[in-house]
Amino acid sequence: MIIVDKKKCTGCGLCEKACPFGAITIVEKIAVIGDKCTLCGACVDQCNVGAITIQRKKIEEIDFSKYQDVWVVAEIKDGKVRNVSFELLGKARELADIIYQRACVLLLGDNVKRFSQEFSKRGAYKIYVAEHEALRDYHTETYSSVITGIISKYNPNIVLYPATINGRDLAPRVAATLELGLTADCTGLSIRDGLLLQTRPAFGGNIMADIICPATRPQMATVRPNVMEMAPIQAGNNAEIIEVPVNVDLQGLKVKTKEVIRGNAFECGIPVCEADTIVSGGRGVGNKENFKLIEDLANVLNAAVGASRAAVDLGWIPKSQQVGQSGNTVSPKIYIACGISGTIQHLVGMKSSDIIIAINKDPEAAIFNVANYGIVGDLCEVIPILTKALKEKLKND
Repeated sequence: MIIVDKKKCTGCGLCEKACPFGAITIVEKIAVIGDKCTLCGACVDQCNVGAITIQRKKIEEIDFSKYQDVWVVAEIKDGKVRNVSFELLGKARELADIIYQRACVLLLGDNVKRFSQEFSKRGAYKIYVAEHEALRDYHTETYSSVITGIISKYNPNIVLYPATINGRDLAPRVAATLELGLTADCTGLSIRDGLLLQTRPAFGGNIMADIICPATRPQMATVRPNVMEMAPIQAGNNAEIIEVPVNVDLQGLKVKTKEVIRGNAFECGIPVCEADTIVSGGRGVGNKENFKLIEDLANVLNAAVGASRAAVDLGWIPKSQQVGQSGNTVSPKIYIACGISGTIQHLVGMKSSDIIIAINKDPEAAIFNVANYGIVGDLCEVIPILTKALKEKLKND
């Protein structure tokens, strides 16, 4: 239930501009909430005088049977669907089959309906589309308000978000507004006694914690990229498209993006979580200058540059490129580990790679236990030779 305190309301109109569903009008300098209200909370955040409050149902008043289906909040980047969205759809279909519900997708952005077919052919039953030109760029306030409202209107049972930069920012905001539980950075999802069992690393990756949210709905989790199988393409699928009208006004944003500044050479390259080939360096690289050898090899292979936590902690490479338990989980076709010893925290983040090649001068390094191919030698000698040979090979081809 949403309440407007008429004594406090000044009729400023900020709430009217903030409402993405057009549910508020100002009548005689008082905010009036219409039937379109979804309890998204955007007006509460914008009201400077505290005139609007939301009273949500208590746990004992919630009828869990009304919450149906497993939703995936898809992420679009640079005009393409990120692979993690298809990975989440694959898991959503699996979970939905177990609890006799359906896998659905929520598409949010500008001109995103065109991506519906990609999800339809991968088994999505329904696709909810919220389009507006003001949703072209990600803003926490706009995206969280729209998603909160849609969730409140359609009552999904489970909502899965990608554990990307945007997903990690968005999901907690939605959870806090709706007063829900949320498990972050999951590496495993299953069903136990009808509830979503969410598995994630804890205590630095030394244990795996199983978490459930039995008292709130929807059950929500962010899931790391590259830990689930992508939903396979199917023939003859025809998902139902549900267009959700929204109206977003960016003038009311408390935080605005003035300029997007690209990072350094490593960050401007291929993101490690999306690369087919990754060349990673560890403490054994020796120093920051030697990472140029890693970058040269990566350039020849059109690969991403990755690193172990040790290299990141030493300041040789940005945190965004870290592979491992506390960094990115990757699953490339080829992973080349240079000067990386192979601690369990690093292996967890890359062991699902199709082919692992290790270069290390220590023949007893743990990385060789998981590698398909190993080269024992000084990487400062091996990598230039390998880079030169690959250049000549590509030139001749």
